[in-house]
Amino acid sequence: MSNSNSLNVFLLLEFADTQELQLLHFSLFLGIYLAALLGNGLIITAIDCDNHLHTPMYFFLLNLSVLDLGTISTTVPKSMANSLWDTRAISYLGCATQVFLVVFLFSAEYSLLTVMAYDRFVAICKPLHYGTLMSSRACVRMAAAAWASGFLCAVLHTLNTFSIPLCQTNVVDQFFCEIPQILKLCCSDSYLSEAEVIVVSACLVFGCFHFIVLSYVQIFTAVLRIPSEQGRHKAFSMCIPHLAVLSLSVSTGLFAYLKPPSISSPAVDLVMAVLYAVVPPTVNPLIYSMRNKELKDALKKLIQLVLVHQQ
Repeated sequence: MSNSNSLNVFLLLEFADTQELQLLHFSLFLGIYLAALLGNGLIITAIDCDNHLHTPMYFFLLNLSVLDLGTISTTVPKSMANSLWDTRAISYLGCATQVFLVVFLFSAEYSLLTVMAYDRFVAICKPLHYGTLMSSRACVRMAAAAWASGFLCAVLHTLNTFSIPLCQTNVVDQFFCEIPQILKLCCSDSYLSEAEVIVVSACLVFGCFHFIVLSYVQIFTAVLRIPSEQGRHKAFSMCIPHLAVLSLSVSTGLFAYLKPPSISSPAVDLVMAVLYAVVPPTVNPLIYSMRNKELKDALKKLIQLVLVHQQ
């Protein structure tokens, strides 16, 4: 294999080598996928149907659920299909599409989580200016900026990754096409262009992280000044779900991509990929609905309405 033009197919990681274990993998991923579809679908429908939830916080949460659905739909169904049909193959175009969508959706989600931190900052630290700073037009622009930033990152990474000559095998040691695994297939002297894009992306990531940290420092400072315990509890309740989702997404993603080479192995890489690509989209709806009375009430009304129509 002299370059990427001679490559028509990649071989993804095989979870098991027996039909029984492959069916187990299919069943497990199917259950997780259906849970993610149900949870995120309910949140999207509840926010869209309940006028009380037409606020900036829930508008951004709706966008987050859409991104989560896209993320898990990009990686899990192909892995399920491969296990069901006992194959490992993914086409060159399919692999490039997976890389584009994964980078696009994850980058957009991280940008959106940064915007959500700003929303919490304005709500708690500048409540009198909330209506002005978080107007409908401003919210749409911020959400559009988050999606656009993800798109630009995805274009840069995909073009750079698949323009590098491939000198190794076509075996990708992951259950979906992941940039670090594809770079392992590249010629040893061809990393420079992708490294430049990674440096630019890292600067943007740490810039967002710095903004989020500063926002929450000011938020916690303001919350601690609230005289009533009930007021402090309400303010913390607004922030805890966002912090939990942010911590889960960022910690698993950073460890997956920045872990020391000494602990890297196919098994570890697989576990980390599942943790950052499969777990967050599945548990995020649970995290956001667990401590949110308004959202739980909207979900109850939606479920009751569905049950009534079925009867």
